Amino acid sequence: MKTPSYWNDAKAHIRAVDPILAAVIDAHEEPPLRSRGRAFETLIHAIVGQQISAAAAAAVWGRLVALLQAVTPAQISRQPVAALRGVGLSGRKVEYIHGLAENARWVQTIDWATLDDDAVRKKLMALRGVGPWTAEMVMIFTLLRPDVLPLGDIGVIRAVEQLYAGGRALSKAQVAEVAASWAPYRTVGVWYLWRHIDADPVEY
Repeated sequence: MKTPSYWNDAKAHIRAVDPILAAVIDAHEEPPLRSRGRAFETLIHAIVGQQISAAAAAAVWGRLVALLQAVTPAQISRQPVAALRGVGLSGRKVEYIHGLAENARWVQTIDWATLDDDAVRKKLMALRGVGPWTAEMVMIFTLLRPDVLPLGDIGVIRAVEQLYAGGRALSKAQVAEVAASWAPYRTVGVWYLWRHIDADPVEY
């Protein structure tokens, strides 16, 4: 498991510019974000989590891992549609997951380190079923990109509303404005927003 090299610098920066998030860091400082370096597995995990609650996603993911034993392209390709539907996946998500298994070699052989964030996002979103949020989960949890702000993530939105607006609804633009001072380490800010919502560390 790899921890971002920028993590301590990022915490120091956020503590200096944002006393509200600094208090969240103090309350939930450990563990840091870590990467297993498995882009394919993170993609599958993020597909599972699309448009359902965190609790539902965790339940489906647990059943999928139990079925597959190892989340690999070969294991997924061996599973018939009925077996994947049986763990709680929709028909559309099964299509996406089978498609990702077919494209896995392409995903696994890209030298992501040579690409900037926009290029990574475009490459991933070329895959069927991969939208901005799913691409951003790979950027955060596999590639450890330091400045990702997933405005399509409901946990991020709710945490900012709770911490900075007294629970009042905010637009994505307003959330982005709150997070602007965290740059170039918005990934770290996001990590601690998730920790504020749920003390159990997020994994993808």
